[in-house]
Amino acid sequence: MTPLTPPLLRVLSLWRGRALWLFAGILVTLGALATGMALMGVSGGMVAGLVTGAVVTAPVLLRGLGPVRVVLRYLERLIAHDATFRALADLRVWFFRGLAGSAVGGLGFRRAGDVLARLVNDVEALDGLYIRILLPLSCALILVIGLPLLLAELDPVLAVAVGVLFAVSAFLLPLLAARVSAGAGERMTGAAAALRVAALDAISGLREVRAFGAEGRMLAQVQAREAALLSAQRELAGRGARATAASFLCGQFAILVMLAAAAAHWIADAPAAIAGAFLVVAGFEAVAGLTLAGSLAGHASAAARRVLEAAEGAPPVPDPAVPAVAPKGSALRFEGVHFRWLPDRPPVFEGLTLDIPEGSRIAVLGPSGAGKSTLAALALKVAAPQAGRVLLGGVDIATLPGETVRARIAWLSQASHLFDDTIRNNLLLARPGADEATLWTALEAAHVAAVVRDLPHGIDSFVGEGGRKFSGGQGRRLALARVLLSEAPILILDEPCAGLDAETERDFMATLNDVAQGRTLVLIAHRLTGVERLDRIWRISGGVAVAAAG
Repeated sequence: MTPLTPPLLRVLSLWRGRALWLFAGILVTLGALATGMALMGVSGGMVAGLVTGAVVTAPVLLRGLGPVRVVLRYLERLIAHDATFRALADLRVWFFRGLAGSAVGGLGFRRAGDVLARLVNDVEALDGLYIRILLPLSCALILVIGLPLLLAELDPVLAVAVGVLFAVSAFLLPLLAARVSAGAGERMTGAAAALRVAALDAISGLREVRAFGAEGRMLAQVQAREAALLSAQRELAGRGARATAASFLCGQFAILVMLAAAAAHWIADAPAAIAGAFLVVAGFEAVAGLTLAGSLAGHASAAARRVLEAAEGAPPVPDPAVPAVAPKGSALRFEGVHFRWLPDRPPVFEGLTLDIPEGSRIAVLGPSGAGKSTLAALALKVAAPQAGRVLLGGVDIATLPGETVRARIAWLSQASHLFDDTIRNNLLLARPGADEATLWTALEAAHVAAVVRDLPHGIDSFVGEGGRKFSGGQGRRLALARVLLSEAPILILDEPCAGLDAETERDFMATLNDVAQGRTLVLIAHRLTGVERLDRIWRISGGVAVAAAG
């Protein structure tokens, strides 16, 4: 186990786009180190010179080195932190793209709290990778050679002794600290994620918690996970403190060796011995944080592993190496489809065959758990059948990139999300280049334009978190307008009336009768209201589709 574990090295490779900034930070840090070492050496020489009277140039050098070191230290903080912030911003964008690719359409079966913990806690845990590990490590690599060379002019044996102590403090102790702290780091990362999941769960379900008088039980659960996190943090801090104390003792022993050598007259030049002692102090101080960084490396490594695990997960259905030519038609056909979500789960479909002609309007009915939403997942290529084929325009979607398939199918789920943004930006998600007139046309088609016009800021009004500023029916119509704005020739509406009252449901279904002209429409529902105009109705039962009476 080393501080730079494979997960941490992988994270560093993702920062190669910021290599110039990272390298600049290292150069400035080394410049600040050199200036600091020179400042300490000159100071030591000045202290020694007070005895001998040789104090001619030291004040001049101090006046010059002091401001230079201050400027370099300021630049080090400025550049190093800026490089870290840029690298972490890139990492967050990369993480989100990877997460979206491995969980298309939100069908990744991931817990929201855990994903949030990885995006926030685990990424933030990596902010010390550059500042706390790489920068001190670059200083250590220079000093483990440079410091003994400087001291060798005084006494070679002394230089070797100090060099060994420095190597122990800068390299061996951090490695040992990383090894003994790895388990505590893993536990702290897992406990932090568990606490966030529990807290988010309790807050999200606060209404139900209050209704059932379960505040005490939920609070106890959160407190138990908080206690587990505090225990892991205490253990990690304790091990880090012991490792830091050992490193401090190495530095103090090195200074003691220098002073003992001077007292025993091993070094003939006493002022040089004092200057050497000052250099030893500066050298050990420059890498004092490496031991603590080693103890924190287990936490950072666990965080990096969790980030990589979430972002680099394989997509649910991989794209073909050589994609087929995109189809021109918009007919869908499920041909002998066998599918189950997990090997130990019962099958959802067993030889399902279903034809959806181009331009047709069909309904797929069935009770909860019959596989209606699975049908949408297969059509959108976020899941793949274990046997059989799904054809789009006569072409097997297994031979098409997922992006091509989803560009031809617009999906309105039973829980379509409205982002905490303006109505305009929520609509532009479906067609980024749409102009004002096109947006209003979609709102008119969804029969929600009048509501939007009455708002103080019109189409630039904010919808609130999850669309909370609108009623359920209005929010569903805004989601429908977004779907209609898409140029996809196939519309799949998965339980579009879920959660609506009977009157709002009838109004919404009546609206559907007037929209999507010329497109293939697939309505997935557990029942019909009686106002739909459909070409065909299918019922899913026992893993197969059966034609029902119109």
